[in-house]
Amino acid sequence: MRAAHRGLPDEQAFGRPVGPRGRHGGGRGGQVDDRDRGNPQGGRVRRRSSVATAAAVGVAAVLSACSTTPPASNDAITVFAASSLKSVFGKLAGQFEKAHPGTKVNVSFAGSSDLVTQLVQGAPADVFASADEKNMDKAVDAGLVTGKPVIFATNTLTIVTGPGNPKGIASLADLTKPGVTVVICAPQVPCGAAAQKVQDAAGLKLRPVSEESAAADVLGKVVSGQADAGLVYVTDANSAGEKVGAVPFPESRNAVNSYPITALRESKSPAVAQMFVDLVTGPDGEQALTEAGFVVP
Repeated sequence: MRAAHRGLPDEQAFGRPVGPRGRHGGGRGGQVDDRDRGNPQGGRVRRRSSVATAAAVGVAAVLSACSTTPPASNDAITVFAASSLKSVFGKLAGQFEKAHPGTKVNVSFAGSSDLVTQLVQGAPADVFASADEKNMDKAVDAGLVTGKPVIFATNTLTIVTGPGNPKGIASLADLTKPGVTVVICAPQVPCGAAAQKVQDAAGLKLRPVSEESAAADVLGKVVSGQADAGLVYVTDANSAGEKVGAVPFPESRNAVNSYPITALRESKSPAVAQMFVDLVTGPDGEQALTEAGFVVP
């Protein structure tokens, strides 16, 4: 994984509180169990009956060394993630919760521009994963992040059509033909900015019937038959399976979106937040991303 560097093009790139949870209690003969030494405020009190004097000494020693057993973990973190990460982050959130019992990962998916707007306005979150560097830069400029965001994946666009490609679309230029209804993302969101780049590279202009706030919404309109075709990420087309047809096009290489991730400064559980970031950028995250169609740097 590479540290994010502002000003690089999209094609280029831009950490667990494990504490021992000991069991505490008095040992036999009124002595404090070795596991309690050095932790005068943890553990349960265990009492043992004996001769009056011995019992009194034993109980006093135990009470001075022990109190309550540490509670089970009940940390919860909120992850703001681009909508194109839904399948991958849903899977990784489940893995994280299984590996850390008592910890809950709540993931909020939306367009990256909507998410960063919410963060700037004070919405509480612990981790932010954007579908582009531009919106991550906004979070950095607002002083919302800790450390340097890390690019963990890249994605490109593809054309999606109805099953069987009834309009016979074979190229980006075919989306301009009369009678072909097209849906793309709005220009302020990453998939929309990418759509504009591919149009510029091809020297053409699409006339969409609607502009959506997320690639998932574009996909939904094609799946439902409200549009003949749309521009979405390769990963969105993969997730739809047989519900759509996919038509790759060469101009897509001109709009490679880089995905950065970071823990957020105002996190109430910063160590847990960083652990989730480490999962995404580590081997398990790389495997899940690759399986979904992302390219891992």
